Amino acid sequence: MIYPWQQGLWQQLSQRVQHAHAYLLYGQGGTGKRAFAETFVALLLCQRPEGGQACETCKACLLRQAGTHPDLQRVLPEEADKPIKIDQVRALVDFVAQTAQLGGRKVVLLAPAEAMNLNAANALLKSLEEPSGNTVLVLLSDAPSRLLPTIRSRCLQQACPHPSSAQSLQWLSEQVPEQDPALCAQALHWAGGSPLLAQTLLQADGLAQRSAVVEGVKALLKNQQTASQLAESWNKLDLARVFDWFFAWSQAIVRQQLAGVSDEALEPEMHKVLGYLAQRSSQQDVLTLQQWLLEQRQKVLGKANLNRVLLLEALLLRWASLAAKG
Repeated sequence: MIYPWQQGLWQQLSQRVQHAHAYLLYGQGGTGKRAFAETFVALLLCQRPEGGQACETCKACLLRQAGTHPDLQRVLPEEADKPIKIDQVRALVDFVAQTAQLGGRKVVLLAPAEAMNLNAANALLKSLEEPSGNTVLVLLSDAPSRLLPTIRSRCLQQACPHPSSAQSLQWLSEQVPEQDPALCAQALHWAGGSPLLAQTLLQADGLAQRSAVVEGVKALLKNQQTASQLAESWNKLDLARVFDWFFAWSQAIVRQQLAGVSDEALEPEMHKVLGYLAQRSSQQDVLTLQQWLLEQRQKVLGKANLNRVLLLEALLLRWASLAAKG
């Protein structure tokens, strides 16, 4: 699958005669990098590519579709929110050293690259520097700055395009035609401009999670629930998503403090709360909270071994403290 905003990059990569031994495809999450990489992997393995696309009918394509291609290895976290371990990378290194069983390329897809712990990243370096035979490694990353410089320098780094708001809204309207366009615009805002994340939010479970967080924040500020109680009830939520929402809200507070700009159209359920917090808190307090949010989000993305409940409780206590400042 190639999304409309990826067409230019696809033309560039699919028409290459000689491929790099390692690619680092990077860009904002939720913009289709994984689907793009899978399509690229299919092309690299295909025995009879047609028009810059995998034929989907040759032996290699059929084996890949069945998940049994002997010359393809995917390296992914074994569990959600867990790192890619050194044993997984050692298995990758052994795979790279072998001869391709179908006589073509060997291909490795590793995602997300920033999920590798330090030992795993160091174990990968030699394979990146001197891959055996006709091997192509495809690494995906939402946060390339978190990779070792030596990892980045051994790959052909390719920024993946981010769609414009118009492209994202057009795509969303095609995927979820039953949804109100205004709600699609709100979901795109909640997802930080990432259309695929916005699509998941527009599903019943995504909207339910969003509603639970919004109502929980209101209950916290009204002293109807404690930070500890909310943290327990939010334990199953996507931590990165929650931190993204709170960071977006903190930005909205700063905009109101500096320019009196309200986000009512995009934050209809939260704009009164954000206006209240903008009046009660100082700009420095909000900026300090933003810095903390970014630091904790990096830990979440880095698959750190976090106590989810304690982290959420700390987040809620810091958020509530904004209202206590006035």
